[in-house]
Amino acid sequence: MQTQHPQRVALHNEIHARPPEAMEVPLSLSHVVMVCDAAQRQASWAHMATLARDHHLPQPDAGSTHMRLDLGPYRVRWELHTEFVTWTFMRRLGTDQFGEREPETAIDAVPKTWFSALPGECLANLHLWVLPSKAFVTGSLIKHVLYEDTLVASTVADGFSEVYTDFAVHADGFSRMVLLAGGMAPRRLGRLVQSLLEIETYRMAALLGLPAAREASLVLASAERELADLAHAIRSATRDHEPLLLDRLTRLAGAVESQHAATHSRFSASAAYFELLDKRIADIGESRLAGMQTIREFMDRRLSPARSTCAWSARRQDALSQRVSRISNLLRTRVEIEQQQSSQALLATMNSRQDIQIKMQATVEGLSVAAITYYIVGLVSYLAKGAQHWGWPWSAELTAAVAIPLVAVGVWWSLRRMHHRVFHG
Repeated sequence: MQTQHPQRVALHNEIHARPPEAMEVPLSLSHVVMVCDAAQRQASWAHMATLARDHHLPQPDAGSTHMRLDLGPYRVRWELHTEFVTWTFMRRLGTDQFGEREPETAIDAVPKTWFSALPGECLANLHLWVLPSKAFVTGSLIKHVLYEDTLVASTVADGFSEVYTDFAVHADGFSRMVLLAGGMAPRRLGRLVQSLLEIETYRMAALLGLPAAREASLVLASAERELADLAHAIRSATRDHEPLLLDRLTRLAGAVESQHAATHSRFSASAAYFELLDKRIADIGESRLAGMQTIREFMDRRLSPARSTCAWSARRQDALSQRVSRISNLLRTRVEIEQQQSSQALLATMNSRQDIQIKMQATVEGLSVAAITYYIVGLVSYLAKGAQHWGWPWSAELTAAVAIPLVAVGVWWSLRRMHHRVFHG
């Protein structure tokens, strides 16, 4: 039996994560996106477990990232994402629900107290009605469900369906979308509905980077002005001013890196969400309805400025960080070179002082030879005087005169030998 990798099953099942479910018209869905931190994600799972318990259903697995519950009047789908949790409520509609009035929504069947206590902060709300193609004529659809002046519509799923939306938040806090489905298979309809819900989800998630980009632009503009001033000051700075400039530059680098660290993950996430949004729009297979703006065209026109702002802020941060690093390295190199030059000048001064000390020492050594010779010759003179009583033939003065050169040479040779042993031994 082969040894199995501990993550094999989880990795294999990842391809089946959050699968779409089969759907049949007519259907009403209410989609809610809640931004959650770690504690709120756990509370969201507990909230789902409470709903299952209240309806006498089995408790969900604690490690689940998506769950489905069939509660009779409605169904609920819960999905756990990195930054947010999505709730999708679904209910079947009767044939009398799409006449001359707005169809009922899925959350009309959800307990109000339980729904109002969803953990997290609401990022997106969407009502989606999936209706037969013959249910609405366009005029009635616009009149009862959507705003005509912001209407966006296109055919999807290779012309089998039509989707209408206005990308507006209505009085109930929900945006709205209507899908007129033709003769589509339930599985294919489920995939199409999931793509439409994810378009709204990823659109809002991608825009989370826009406030951070606008705030970062103010910080970056100030930092760029400060960096320009520092670069100009460095050109004409003296040695005394360089430590202060290096301190200012270090503080600026710290501020830039701190702001970069605080927003880099947000900009990266927004870029990933924009890519997912493009993929989901491509998945629905849009084509134009006569005289109507498609979802792709609407997104390209309205989201391009926000998308460019986020991308430009990220590039601007990287460029500023690199410029600060280059100027910091340049200033540090300049300070290090000047320090090396100062060290070389100090070493040259020390060498000069050492030469003077050696010359003085040589002078002192000469005086020492004379002094030592004087005392030794004096001793020799005394010895000669005493030796005359024992028959020494020379006088004390003559003996001292003869001894002077001999003693001087001997003392000088002894000092040089000692000097050699100390400094060259």
